[in-house]
Amino acid sequence: MASMFRKQLSILGMLCFSVPAAHAASVQVLSATVKDQAIAGATVILQKNGAASATTQTDAQGKVTLPTGYTDDANTLLLIKKDGYSTLVAKCPCDGLTYALSPVMKNLDGMRVVLTWGAQPQDLDSHISYPGNHIYWNSKSGIDGKLDVDDRDGFGPETITLSKKHEGETYVYSVHDYSDVNIPDTDALSRSEAKVFVYVGQSLVRTYYVPTGKKGNLWTVFRITGEGEIQDINSIRGVNANPATIGSEVASYTNDATRVVAENRTSDPTRAKAKNVAGEKAYREGRLDDAISLFQEATELDGAYGQAYGNLGLVYQKAGRSAEAIWANRKALALASGPNAATIRAGAYYNIGRIYEDANELSEALTAYMAARAEKANPVYDNAVERLNPHH
Repeated sequence: MASMFRKQLSILGMLCFSVPAAHAASVQVLSATVKDQAIAGATVILQKNGAASATTQTDAQGKVTLPTGYTDDANTLLLIKKDGYSTLVAKCPCDGLTYALSPVMKNLDGMRVVLTWGAQPQDLDSHISYPGNHIYWNSKSGIDGKLDVDDRDGFGPETITLSKKHEGETYVYSVHDYSDVNIPDTDALSRSEAKVFVYVGQSLVRTYYVPTGKKGNLWTVFRITGEGEIQDINSIRGVNANPATIGSEVASYTNDATRVVAENRTSDPTRAKAKNVAGEKAYREGRLDDAISLFQEATELDGAYGQAYGNLGLVYQKAGRSAEAIWANRKALALASGPNAATIRAGAYYNIGRIYEDANELSEALTAYMAARAEKANPVYDNAVERLNPHH
């Protein structure tokens, strides 16, 4: 029970807190993996309607004053860049918030999940549960996973890094409002401006914004299926639960046969198709970064757009972003449908196998090649299996 009361609010601090009548808009940039480490010299860009409107850099404390005249709303994008870190992209409002940069990850099957939020509630907690493991503030390590940073006084970040996602195991990531642990009908989590950034390799591959206008103290954000597909859940509900039992609260999602449909997420297939077409044009013209951004936008606009994920996997591979290419191909695998589904799946498995083989991860490569051959007969797949396992 003592651990339940680890985080004490400072009454004096609450009494002294005040909001100035006017202030210059600002953000702070910290490391996602080192507690309270400021990131100096990061480039901060504000964009509106796709065009850069202002660029500045963080100071020695990781802080930057945003230029006057920008619109602090969802029509403005904030981009933060620094060598050695994944580029962060987030929708505003931005003023007064903290953002955390994720160092580039080298391993093919790794993932980093970064949570940030506003001043209130003071204490939101990251949880990830998978077979035999539940990583959170009171159990900071699991098999091939750890809680890098825990934050107790607002803004974040809270960061969980998986060094390797295990084939066949399902992972569920959720956010628990510890400040309101005994208030299941609170709307504080919904008002927290919480954002979850998911990184693979050197790229930000998925972003989640806390649903607004909802009551509850547990936000179940996404799961990773046994095959490695990231599936959106994005649901808030109220629980009366000790933090140690949050894994049990989300256990229903650990069965991949249980279908999930993302809540609180709008879909715009028409705009998604337009972004995909623009991405294909950028790819043909050799503008790989633009193509990646456009295909990502297409998948954000339509989470079931298999063609966009397939294109994303192709351009990631062309750009040398192998971990990201595996992720996108796995999503394309899951979304493949229609008369050509077996062909699409076989091709995606083969592409994954090639990436593993190039990285000399031969066991994983053989598994992918055999999956390709099981989907569709092709001498190329036979040759790949024979090359890695001549006695099979």
